[in-house]
Amino acid sequence: MVFDFLKGQFIDVIAWTDDTRDTMVWRFERHGNEIKYGAKLTVREGQAAVFIHEGQLADVFGPGLYMLETNNMPVMTALQHWDHGFQSPFKSEIYFINTTRFNDLKWGTKNPIMTRDPEFGPVRIRAFGTYSMRVTDPAKFMQEIVGTDGEFTADEISFQIRNVILQEMSRALAASNIPVLDMAANTADLGKLVTTAITPQIAAYGLSLPELYIENISLPQAVEAALDKRTSMGIVGDMNRYMQFNAAEGMAHPNSSAGAAVGAGLGAGIGMGMAQNMGPWGAMPATQTPPPPPAPEKLWHTAANGTTNGPFSRSHLGRMITDATFNRDTLVWTAGQDGWKPAGQIAELAQLFTIAPPPPPAPTPAA
Repeated sequence: MVFDFLKGQFIDVIAWTDDTRDTMVWRFERHGNEIKYGAKLTVREGQAAVFIHEGQLADVFGPGLYMLETNNMPVMTALQHWDHGFQSPFKSEIYFINTTRFNDLKWGTKNPIMTRDPEFGPVRIRAFGTYSMRVTDPAKFMQEIVGTDGEFTADEISFQIRNVILQEMSRALAASNIPVLDMAANTADLGKLVTTAITPQIAAYGLSLPELYIENISLPQAVEAALDKRTSMGIVGDMNRYMQFNAAEGMAHPNSSAGAAVGAGLGAGIGMGMAQNMGPWGAMPATQTPPPPPAPEKLWHTAANGTTNGPFSRSHLGRMITDATFNRDTLVWTAGQDGWKPAGQIAELAQLFTIAPPPPPAPTPAA
């Protein structure tokens, strides 16, 4: 009976099966951490086993079936000073590490990223997506991240990984010089760029990111609403023809809201015509069509030595020519223009240099 009791104190088979889907590290629990010499260790595919002896990393085992003996544990043998005939149990900790991929992990910007768009100027953009990670160096992962945690989950490291991704993502988006409207076509390249940049830092944790996806890059709601209006105007095209089409649709469907609006408009037109035919007392006074409002004046920005100034009106730029602070080579930009251009290449500004007075003559030296 005493022999059976002592025999039960030690375990012969060491293994781990996981059904949690988020556990990265699990410590094999045994009273007193007593592992019997000659016990069988089963490491399944997608796992690694790390032996910690007296606080020191002893061995790492990949998938397979192992007999815990001195002939296949050279590091442990050196630590314990075992002889081949030694049969006593030893006290060690065994950590199983999940080396499969952890997929569909989320990342996203907490605050908008400021970037300079070639068309819209300074804009704020947000980005979010998913990534996957896996343990590639179990020993380094134990030393740098896990420590003595008996059950380590993906959530415990995902926050740090997100911070690394966001730091590099912000830098990549701000330095990409890709127009906002073209970023959707370049998300795959941006994802690869970020993955390559953060690989050394992630590898220092014993991890790798097999996949990183950018699902969406978005603008603020106000900017998106303005773009939607601009798109709608492009779809409508000729406004007169669009109104005629709506009127025809309303007449074809008189019971609809559009038909009611068209009917009300026709009734008002017929009533006005009848009043005019009844005589001068019922005629509506003739009204003149007001002239169209003048086109808004363009405002220009200038760039020099990495800084921008403005906006300036065209007349103000003319005065700057006299002050020698504006010339043909000065880079200028206005709303709707495709990037910065020298002033001398823009027709409406080039005229300023033809009418500008020549520089004043040099003063005559005193006799």
